[in-house]
Amino acid sequence: MRAALALAARGLGNTWPNPSVGCVIVRDGRVVGRGHTRPGGRPHAETEALRAAAGRTEGATAYVTLEPCCHWGRTPPCTDALIAARVARVVVALRDPDPRVDGEGLQRLRDAGIVVEIGLLEDEARRVNAGFVRRLEHGLPLVTLKLATTLDGRIATRTGESQWITGPEARRMAHALRGCHDAVMAGSGTLLADDPELTCRLPGFAPRPTVRVIADARLRTPLGARLFNAEAPAWIATRPGHDPAALAALEQRGAEFVDVPPATGGGLEPEALLRALAAKGISRLLVEGGAILSASLLRAGLVNRVAWFMAPSLIGGDGLPGFDSLGVDRLEQMPRLRVTSRRPAGDAWLVEADVIASPGPPNAAPG
Repeated sequence: MRAALALAARGLGNTWPNPSVGCVIVRDGRVVGRGHTRPGGRPHAETEALRAAAGRTEGATAYVTLEPCCHWGRTPPCTDALIAARVARVVVALRDPDPRVDGEGLQRLRDAGIVVEIGLLEDEARRVNAGFVRRLEHGLPLVTLKLATTLDGRIATRTGESQWITGPEARRMAHALRGCHDAVMAGSGTLLADDPELTCRLPGFAPRPTVRVIADARLRTPLGARLFNAEAPAWIATRPGHDPAALAALEQRGAEFVDVPPATGGGLEPEALLRALAAKGISRLLVEGGAILSASLLRAGLVNRVAWFMAPSLIGGDGLPGFDSLGVDRLEQMPRLRVTSRRPAGDAWLVEADVIASPGPPNAAPG
């Protein structure tokens, strides 16, 4: 199952709106087939592994990270393929929360006389597909907040200079983070200040282009933004009611619009923004700032994970902070994190953490 989970992790960022699944088929103590969900969500992992097994599946055991599908879509059900392959046993890590499956796939296999076991390495499987599960169960994407700061938490000097706080190795790792997410989002302030492309520029890393999202309530995205130079989709999340001519001009440059209601006091309503992205199939969202967007999502309790690149340097109190105000009056209101990994990123460090508590009031909005 660990091998199947490693295969599933390969597809993260490339299979949405489908989950990324891994499958390993074992017969007589030897692996005879393996596969993972392909870019765009098809073919599925089970059919890829069965194809690789080339008929050596009778009496075999299939290890699958997510319950096999039992419904017709663009491809036949994976349960039918496993039954036809005459496997004897299917070991599943995680039940599929999709209401079209949700236990029915397991029952179909049992009804066909196949031994089914559920729950092996379930926690690890849930972490791999946390975005898919969150979108299905809560209608929200899994949100990872990415930061690159000095040790004192600054993202730019007082004059706005920010390139580059971290070195080439950290930037390469940041591109890898983009490649394993369905979409990358930044605020319009970051777009105007840095003019980023927000693409994964590691050759061969992301076979499916990552969606770029700009949270832009005031529709400030310039027609000449580098965002439009890449072939990857460019979405602008904005409120309804803008000048049709301005919208048409951005559409000509390749923009697609996501309508989000405004928040009290301006900007975009944070939860509505994320729900709109989830409704379009986004399960894993990487947020790259800036300070206003990051703080608004933290205040609303909508950040699930943090990836923080910390450079061994200092700017001081007059530099630009990584977050806008979080409105913390008491220590119990602080967002709290649990560090899951620390690793070097050139001369910097990448600290990854889960957000375990974020009780502050949602009193501001991105964009």
